[in-house]
Amino acid sequence: MPRKLKTDNGFRWTGRVATLADAVKFIDAAGFCTLFPVAHVPLPSLYCAVTGRDAHDGVVFDEHFEKVWHWKDELPRRRRAHYAKYFRGKGTFISLAHLPYFLSMREAAVAPHDHERFYRQGRIHDDARAVWQALAEHGPLATLELRHACKMETTAGNVRFKRAILDLQCLLVVSHFGSEQETGAWASGKYELTSRAFPEETAAAFEIEPQEARAMLAAKFAQLKCGAQPMQLARLFGWTKPQSEAALQSAKAVHVAQEARSKTHR
Repeated sequence: MPRKLKTDNGFRWTGRVATLADAVKFIDAAGFCTLFPVAHVPLPSLYCAVTGRDAHDGVVFDEHFEKVWHWKDELPRRRRAHYAKYFRGKGTFISLAHLPYFLSMREAAVAPHDHERFYRQGRIHDDARAVWQALAEHGPLATLELRHACKMETTAGNVRFKRAILDLQCLLVVSHFGSEQETGAWASGKYELTSRAFPEETAAAFEIEPQEARAMLAAKFAQLKCGAQPMQLARLFGWTKPQSEAALQSAKAVHVAQEARSKTHR
């Protein structure tokens, strides 16, 4: 019999997640999920979908770990899902269908050379601007190459780089984009600007108002989390209380419309 995965969040998934194609289907169904379970982030994780383990069991460094660790690089490289350290700065997958809404919500549907504008507006600091500019000029780069391009090769520079690349991922300006064996140790992650890695989704985001984006994301979260409350949305997405309340109210309208379309096609 097919295995049924049910999380504490209310999200249900039937079947095994054994291949990259299965992982894409899982991410598409969830809309957005984490790589591994994250405390206080009420979302399904790809790791639990692969292992069938409970989120509270912790992470085991076994063949399942190696599989999903590889997928976090391959999925964005093949442009099958966006991956970045997003929710609470932890590994997050976003489906291609939901990426435009995230980009609109974050006002991050940008051109490759928008780093100066973001810096002038105070949305990024100087180190993040340097990393963004390097990617804009050189294309996708592995970690050590990127640090070298930004003149952040020293130990202190590495600390600055980690902060900058995390800030850009949390803005969804940067995506993971494969990996590269730069040393004899673990392969280094490669990074690319989201606008170049996912141009169609970036273009679509320009047509979506942030209010509409919040409503769609709230509707999806309500499917993942039974009895979703405005405060949960505020904590997860960083919205204000009025934004969360309005988004959840609009999400109900979205759900009614989807149900109506579903009945029409039956």
